[in-house]
Amino acid sequence: MKPVIVVHGGAGRIFKEREEGCRAGVVRAALQGYTVLKQGGSAIDAVEEAVRSMEDDPHFNAGCGSVLNEKGQVEMDAIIMDGKNLDSGAVSAVKCIANPIKLARLVMEKTKHMLLTDHGAHLFAQTMGIPEVPGEKLITERSRERWKKNLEPDSNPEDFQKDLGTVGAVAIDSEGNVACATSTGGLSNKLIGRVGDTACIGSGGYADNHSGAISTTGHGESIMKVVLARLILYHMEQGMSPEVAADSALDYMKTRVGGLGGVIVVNKAGEWAARFSTKQMSWATVKDDNLYYGIYAGEKYTKPVDEALASEREGL
Repeated sequence: MKPVIVVHGGAGRIFKEREEGCRAGVVRAALQGYTVLKQGGSAIDAVEEAVRSMEDDPHFNAGCGSVLNEKGQVEMDAIIMDGKNLDSGAVSAVKCIANPIKLARLVMEKTKHMLLTDHGAHLFAQTMGIPEVPGEKLITERSRERWKKNLEPDSNPEDFQKDLGTVGAVAIDSEGNVACATSTGGLSNKLIGRVGDTACIGSGGYADNHSGAISTTGHGESIMKVVLARLILYHMEQGMSPEVAADSALDYMKTRVGGLGGVIVVNKAGEWAARFSTKQMSWATVKDDNLYYGIYAGEKYTKPVDEALASEREGL
């Protein structure tokens, strides 16, 4: 099996001045994940590495760059899932760690549980030796400004939810194993303790070697209502291609509950899709040593991987 990785940097509206950074961020993440795969690494290692890269990139609403809750704090959710045995680990409402996806993987591998939350997740992180970072370190000027604007009496927080960049990755490795990973800071000015779709298995992501892997992004409550990731896999199990399955599920979510979002998909044959019902979604894919990436509907740039890696090394 030829390895494939697909990543997204969130569905919604991406302001013009942020396009370049978002595009560069997903390309970098896809290349890092693909490098893991090309070196014989597993799909689970590749998706973790890709998502970690985007958590460290302040352009995205995950890790450093996460939006703030009603009290001005960062609370993050993440999930990772291995399609080989359906093992999964997730964390929700976690604070003061740089990479929630790493903690989610530890939940999967070092506990008998699938989801740890808030204080319990914090205690587990300490036990596992995950370094604590000051909450302030994760807060960008942009997130703070948005939080302040949303506190104004005549503000409409919905307007500010449109350019949020949940991050995710799906991959298939040379052994034919699939995996997914998703990480987010959630909704701006959310209630303390609000958990969205990301940490919920079947909504924020799902992976099964028998069908494929999905990572979702968009309006969390809508995604949970239709269990979006599992719905797409169901469509693929009925014989739909990744693209048709993704479009069908996104259309259902829009017509049934009025929710918009985006998804990345890879099936067990290595076919992939990056689809969205929002105005934009930053995404990137590497397959057959070619890099593909875009932000707008119908946009698909192509570049040989070697050329893209050389550009990365030169810092272009």
